[in-house]
Amino acid sequence: MMTEVLREEAVPLLSRPAPAPAAADLVPTGIEATARITARRDAAGATVLPVLEGEGPLAVRRLRAVGAEARAALVGAMSAPLGGDRLAVHAEAEAGARLRLTSTAATIALPGQHGQPAFYDVRLTVGRGAAVHWLPEQLISAAGSDLHVTTDAEVAEGGVLVLREEQVLGRTGEPPGRLTSRLRVRCAGRLLLDQELCCGPGAPAGWDGPAVLAGLRALGQLLVVRPEFADAPVQPRMLADHASVTPLAGPAALVTAVAPDALSVRKLLDEAMTELLA
Repeated sequence: MMTEVLREEAVPLLSRPAPAPAAADLVPTGIEATARITARRDAAGATVLPVLEGEGPLAVRRLRAVGAEARAALVGAMSAPLGGDRLAVHAEAEAGARLRLTSTAATIALPGQHGQPAFYDVRLTVGRGAAVHWLPEQLISAAGSDLHVTTDAEVAEGGVLVLREEQVLGRTGEPPGRLTSRLRVRCAGRLLLDQELCCGPGAPAGWDGPAVLAGLRALGQLLVVRPEFADAPVQPRMLADHASVTPLAGPAALVTAVAPDALSVRKLLDEAMTELLA
């Protein structure tokens, strides 16, 4: 949600009202909000959540734990991100902890009142022997929006990371907004993956061509970091006409998929996740 801060000079009490500010005096600002989650293993081996905080549109709710795994969900408390917003999610699983973080609904990037871009930064930290599952619902890039998404993950030795990203270009019957998405992952102090994709109006030529999206509207990727992959690397292969699994130079595998709709992307990624976590 956008707000406007009006800059005006102070006037004496009971004086005549000051004239309305000119357009140049309007300073557009967006919402700045951060959600913070920390998972910690207790003496009994279960995972507790000593930090579970949300701000503005990023509300965080504790879910029922499953075994030693703590679970939480992001709940959208208002429409966001809009142009000008700066949102962030910081989630950490300390050594030996287990955390699964989801969202309750899709995130819709919408245009703001002043044509500014919005920013959504996700930071995931996986401690030694810990596990983090980051499994949000789809991100929908609505017409006229401009969103920059950055996901940074740091995985310590022996850690497990399951990261799923799904993006839909435009709602039904509308063109997409501009979406810039960057994913950076480090494992045991070494860079594992650093990639960026830009789609929509103003993106580099060819983003919707046969080498990238091939005219399809939904895309997704699944990154799985597991220590077991160091000794038994995943074999590269096609999963469908527009989906594949690729081993990375480290104990990890990357699944990428594009499809006509979000449901098809989710089906492909779910099948791959079941296989990679077996």
